[in-house]
Amino acid sequence: MSFPTPNTAAVTALAPTGTLRAAINLSNFLLVSSVTDDGTPIGVSPDMAGALASALGVPIEFQTYPNPGDVADAAQTGAWDVGNIGADPARAEFIEFTDAYAEIESTYLVPAGSPITSFVDADQPGIRISVKERAAYALWLERNLEHATLIESESLDSSFDVFIKQRLEALAGLRPRLVADAERLPGSRVLPGKFSAVQQAIGTPNDRDGAGIAYLRQFVEAAKASGVVADLIETHGATGLSVAPLATD
Repeated sequence: MSFPTPNTAAVTALAPTGTLRAAINLSNFLLVSSVTDDGTPIGVSPDMAGALASALGVPIEFQTYPNPGDVADAAQTGAWDVGNIGADPARAEFIEFTDAYAEIESTYLVPAGSPITSFVDADQPGIRISVKERAAYALWLERNLEHATLIESESLDSSFDVFIKQRLEALAGLRPRLVADAERLPGSRVLPGKFSAVQQAIGTPNDRDGAGIAYLRQFVEAAKASGVVADLIETHGATGLSVAPLATD
């Protein structure tokens, strides 16, 4: 499709070196389905960044990180120009975000025989919830849980292992991953509904000229409205990822 034409100020703000340095979080398998032998990420997230580079008329350079927390940390070092991670208030201190281009439901996996049937049941004294540290849904839980205790781990795999080995009451995560985890744990259940939806967005360091984020917001809305995001989700078979609603303001 034809995206909005950026002005010179927007191009300069988003690609000051003449190349768009796009930060990509490798830990979300819905957004990055694979990595080539030379380290190039493949998936919805890198394709969105590639489309942005084309719209800006500049080449792209991927900066890959093992988790979203590392992407967020690097925003303060000037290592990247745009970052594709979940928008969250804790990260907005130094990153300006667009509205989401895609969403992923966050929920809980509970073991066989668990009395937990709702999100209210899970937020009770004595309930321990395993979670991957610094994931967007973990940050949401840190702000919103009143009684349950979060047990944080460094990776998705380790959060599952801790959930099993310590016999915790729940495992928090993105629905597609939890559905796969449930297949390894007979009798376990993924709770219906969601406690939050991770808002996958594009961000840029907040010390850049405002023309950059203004253009990013136009770009994301055009990508949603035109079907580009939906096409990328279908192309990469990212089941569990859905197109975010159009911005209302």
